[in-house]
Order: sequence, then structure tokens, then C-alpha cells
Amino acid sequence: MRLTIARLALVAAAGLALTSCQSGSKTTSMPAGKSASLLAMEQVAIAAHKCWIASKDPAFKAYQMANELNSYSGTPRFLLVPAKHYGGKPLLVVQAQGNSSKVDVFGPLMAEPLGTRIGSDIARWQAGNPSCTAAA
Repeated sequence: MRLTIARLALVAAAGLALTSCQSGSKTTSMPAGKSASLLAMEQVAIAAHKCWIASKDPAFKAYQMANELNSYSGTPRFLLVPAKHYGGKPLLVVQAQGNSSKVDVFGPLMAEPLGTRIGSDIARWQAGNPSCTAAA
């Protein structure tokens, strides 16, 4: 008899422990996915790194890329800065804001002859074409 009471008490305690672990709310919230701006910037940043930096493109030899995609401000971006002065003033800023997939490009490099190429590359990558050169 004592063994049965002990078993019942153990089962009751285990049941109580399991129910106390459950939350009061029956709805489960899914963690928010990546914002449209982050998705757009990841796509553009990967292509920019591959085509401009990793490929050792001579037009971009004087620059290095500083990624700031993990922005808590809702503005994922990357910068081109002087290769010999990583902490220097950005010469190019490529960013998107909030839940928009629109990518903005600005900075002194856009006023240089290289600006036309930068603009067309960014537009191509934003449209989903990861190639390093425009189709002829």
C-alpha cells in the first residue's frame, strides 16, 4: 500500500512539474524573419565583395569593404573606404532602410567616373542578377 501511495505521489509531482513548465499562452509567436532591407543588402553585398574586392578588380584596388549588415538601427549597409585607412571617411555608402528593398547609393565615388559602373552594378545585383558584368 505504501509503495502505491509513493508511486502516485511521484506521478502527481512529475505531472505538476510538467504543467508548470508550460506557458500560459497557447499562441506561439514565430521569430521575425529577415527584413526586406537586410535581404536586399545581403544580396548586393555578396555580389559587390565577389565582383569588386575578391576578384581584385583594378578599379577597386584602392578600396576595401566594411560590412555593417548587422545594424540594429534597421539600416543594413556596407561602405567602401580607402584600403590604406580602414577607419577613414567612407567614399561610398550602399544601404537599405526599414522594410524596404530599395537600395540607396551615395558618396564621393558616385561623382567619379567609376560612379556610373557602381550604379549599374548595384542595380543589376538588386534585381537578382549576381553576375559581375552586364550582359552585352
